[in-house]
Amino acid sequence: MSKKKEKKAPVVLEQIAILDFAAEAKCIAKVNDEVIFVQGAVAPGDIADLRILKSKKSFKQAQAINIQPLSKHRTEVACSHFGICGGCKWQHVSYESQTAFKAQQVKDNLTRIAKVKLPEFQPILGSEETYYYRNKLEFTFSCARWLTEDEIGKDDLGSMNALGFHVPGRFDKILPVDHCYLQPDPSNAIRNGVRDFADANGISYYELKNQQEGALRNLIIRNTVTDEWMVTVQFAYATEDEIKLVMDYLKSTFPMITSLNYVVNQKGNDTFHDLEVVCYHGKPFMVETMEDLKFQIGPKSFFQTNAKQALKLYQLVRQYADLQGNEVVYDLYTGTGTIGLFLAKYASKVVGLEYVEMAVEDARINAELNGIKNATFFAGDMKKVLTEEFIAIHGAPDVIITDPPRAGMDLDVVNQILAVKPKKIVYVSCNPATQARDLALLDVAYEVDVVHPVDMFPQTHHVENIVRLKLKQKE
Repeated sequence: MSKKKEKKAPVVLEQIAILDFAAEAKCIAKVNDEVIFVQGAVAPGDIADLRILKSKKSFKQAQAINIQPLSKHRTEVACSHFGICGGCKWQHVSYESQTAFKAQQVKDNLTRIAKVKLPEFQPILGSEETYYYRNKLEFTFSCARWLTEDEIGKDDLGSMNALGFHVPGRFDKILPVDHCYLQPDPSNAIRNGVRDFADANGISYYELKNQQEGALRNLIIRNTVTDEWMVTVQFAYATEDEIKLVMDYLKSTFPMITSLNYVVNQKGNDTFHDLEVVCYHGKPFMVETMEDLKFQIGPKSFFQTNAKQALKLYQLVRQYADLQGNEVVYDLYTGTGTIGLFLAKYASKVVGLEYVEMAVEDARINAELNGIKNATFFAGDMKKVLTEEFIAIHGAPDVIITDPPRAGMDLDVVNQILAVKPKKIVYVSCNPATQARDLALLDVAYEVDVVHPVDMFPQTHHVENIVRLKLKQKE
């Protein structure tokens, strides 16, 4: 009879100094010259015990435990869910330190990966609002909530229902959220109101594991700077009476909701782009305002989640594009066309390209809404759309704006840019590492003359970066 293998106790390194910030909201420690990437609520200057999670040849990964908070970078944490919820991993770090590290992260990536000649960087543009800055939050209903360490093993756990966020690394466990500091009021009141109403009326929560039962699945709350509010409820296995009960409750209790919608989704995932959205009350969209432009946002629309900071980002893009009115501008990875439409009245012509057909439909609606006639938008695989034939039809670009996803630009797109050689490129990135890789590829013809980091997401490690490139002068 084979003996069951005993599980080894985890290795714990005691009293280790935390040395610096690292990527992905981690920190760095060193033991005997070996680098350890540390996760958990630590900051440089803290002392902590490190529970080793993974050991590689050149580094280790560890979880910080028994933290002695000594760091000068620390500040008071606002949220009672900090440390379990993965949404705001840097709440314990002062905002000044957050922005300083983000700027350094951009510098490190562009220096070490791009290895191109760089100008002096512009100071990072911080966000005026460091809490309550998001205009969209998505909450999940679950009948199997996350248990705290104190609750594990207890018999009387009370209700197992939860409405909140996924615990990091667990698709099937939801952390109940009482107050979230990411979206302004009445976001918290709407979420908590729906939760209490459902519990009082015996309306069931979705079963995330077997996905075969439960009425309430998902709650999406969106708002604009002009105080329009959109609420979309995803139901799974709800009766018509249950749907009506919940929607009438929201309609009567929260009159500030200008767009109230619902979706019935019994698929294996939460995406509803291919499902019918029913507008139960109000308009089927909101309208966001940026300067003199209006953007129509529907339940399926993408829009920058920090609208006030997005406006400042777009203003910088406009400044660095430095349009004189006679340029053909290509806006690559245009999304819903916000940057392209923002630049249209300063250009002769704007051509927007985007993978997602639905986003392009939104861009066209917004062009029409604003009476913009000189901007056209096309959907398709970028490397297949941006061809010599396409450029011959629509004109060679004088300026290219590119705002690709985290993976950066496709190599074929980079090569096409090098082939058409616009005078200027303004490259907006949410991932300075892939941006740096693309800058290295563009270095054969372009030089970087502006680098300007922008913080769009306070309390997180994410950073945006604007780079302007100009054609190199022939020697």
